[in-house]
Amino acid sequence: MKKGLIILGVVAVIVIGLYSWASGIYNTAVTLDQDVKESWGNVNTAYQRRNDLIPNLVSTVKGYAQHEQSTLTAVIEARAKATGITIDPSNVTPEQLAAFNSAQSGVSSSLSKLLVSVEQYPNLKADASFMKLQDELASTENQILTARTRFNEAVKPYNNNINTFPRNILAGMYGLKEKPYFEASTGADKPVEVKF
Repeated sequence: MKKGLIILGVVAVIVIGLYSWASGIYNTAVTLDQDVKESWGNVNTAYQRRNDLIPNLVSTVKGYAQHEQSTLTAVIEARAKATGITIDPSNVTPEQLAAFNSAQSGVSSSLSKLLVSVEQYPNLKADASFMKLQDELASTENQILTARTRFNEAVKPYNNNINTFPRNILAGMYGLKEKPYFEASTGADKPVEVKF
């Protein structure tokens, strides 16, 4: 009888230990996944801020630069394409992130062309509302960079948590998958050519 209780006690301790270990791994993964989702929300907020500024910038430039219509149209179309892509951070794939990144790069590229064309309009460059919008846009680009960096910083511990042994075994059983990082846009390693 005593021997049976000892064996039952040892089995109970082992079962409780395994349960605590497995639930700890899962709970840590859930906590880190929430950090990734929060960071993704911050990325979206920064991009939304930029998308909200674009119509004001385009309207301001339109008043000065009537014959820059093709550049203005390119900015509007790039913005529309970028806002049309949505990603669920819990199921994000590298392909989805690449498509999102490509659309956002299109916005950045068309904005750069717009700002270069603005150099031809000294009155526009001196306009207070344009200068304020340009400063806000520069600030927003910095916020986007920061949000993307923080997203990558949130992805790293999550990926480390689910990829290290023996956690990777349980992560596979729970269906947890590695999350992709933001990467530099294609061509970002080359200097930007500015022509006046």
